[in-house]
Parts: sequence; structure tokens; C-alpha cells
Amino acid sequence: MTCILALDTSTEAGSVAIWQDGEVLEDFQLLPRQQAQALLPQIKGLLNKAGIELSQVDALAFGRGPGSFTGLRIAAASIQGLALALDRPVIPVSTLEAMAWSAINCTHTNQPPVSKVLTLLDARMDEVYWCAWQAEQGWPVALMAEQLNAPEAVSLPAIYAMADSTMADWALIGSGACYADRLAAAVTTRLSQQRPDILPSAKAIVHLAHKAWQQNALLDAADAVPIYLRDNVTHGS
Repeated sequence: MTCILALDTSTEAGSVAIWQDGEVLEDFQLLPRQQAQALLPQIKGLLNKAGIELSQVDALAFGRGPGSFTGLRIAAASIQGLALALDRPVIPVSTLEAMAWSAINCTHTNQPPVSKVLTLLDARMDEVYWCAWQAEQGWPVALMAEQLNAPEAVSLPAIYAMADSTMADWALIGSGACYADRLAAAVTTRLSQQRPDILPSAKAIVHLAHKAWQQNALLDAADAVPIYLRDNVTHGS
């Protein structure tokens, strides 16, 4: 039996999910500024619902960022503490990749699945965290490095931008869609739909974590750190 516990607090939502032999349970709640207080009860409640003990968990996963600095610290510290106490490996998962997985697998909307995804997460300070993804057999594959820029700097990968500039075949995903009117025309003309409601979720993270588990892509607790993308935060005070 494989059992993976995942959590995410990278945005105003707080979510916990459990993968147990292909079955996934999730507790997803919008909890602005309350994730730290709610996280432990969420974990306990979901474990009780699944009928398992914390000691039965094989690995621990978390949304490693990018996202809210405070939220990422909460997730990383919680997972590290549990991993050290249980002597279990950790699986950090990109929050942008989790958003892309949700869009590709239609977990949050009734709209048809997409194969090309542009994930934008509001980074405040007039910027967005973003990345472009291509679906391959239901999994998101990054077409570039994750980036932090002003909305005007967001672009499609060159090979896709030039392939058919008249085709609207990209989905814009995430809270960064609030900046859609500031995106370059070369991007907006290629958008077939916008899904600003899709946030990083533990459900998506635990699916991606299980794939990483199968590939033995595991880390020690001490090596599981947040990814901020903003240098003045990671290296500043």
C-alpha cells in the first residue's frame, strides 16, 4: 500500500490531500491568513476520514512555490517537521505545475480539457509568477523555466508562438488572469479560455507527488525548501 500526504498553503487557500492506493481524499478551504491555525486540524480530520494513522504515511509532499512567502514557509516547515518526526522522504511540487495539472485534468471546472496551459499566479507588487505547459498523456510538461515578471513580459514559447499565430489554443490559468488586459496581444489572441479560479491544490500536488514517488524523486526533509523566485526575499532580510 502506498500512502502520500500532501499539503498546500501557497495562496489564500489551505488544502490537504491523501493518496491511498489510487484513491484521493482532499480538504480544500479558502482560509485567508488562517492556514497556520487550520492546517493541523485539516491533517487530523483527513487522516481520520481516510481511516489511517500518520505513521502509515510513506511520503510527504507540499507545494514548494512560487506563491505567498508566508504560506510557503508554513507548508515547508510543517512538512519538514512531520518528515523528521516520522523519518519519511519529502516531495516538493511546483505550485504552477499543480495548477497546470488541474487545468489539464479538469478538476475544477466543467470546461473541456486543454493541452496548452499558461499558468499565471498573482505575485503582488505588480508582477506574476508564470510558466507555459504542454500536456503529455495527462501530465503537464514545462516548456520554459518558471519566471517572475511584470504581466507585459509574459510570452508564449517561441516555437509555439510562431507555429500558428491565428490559432486560439491556450488556456490562461490562475489568479494572475486579473492582469489579462495587460498581456501582450501576441498572447491574448492565442487564448481560448481563462480560468482565474484555479489555484494550487493538495489534490493536484498529491497526484504529481505519486508520480515522483514512482520515479524515486525523493528528498530528505532538510533539502525540502520553498522556491520563491524573488531574490530580494530569498537573500534579503
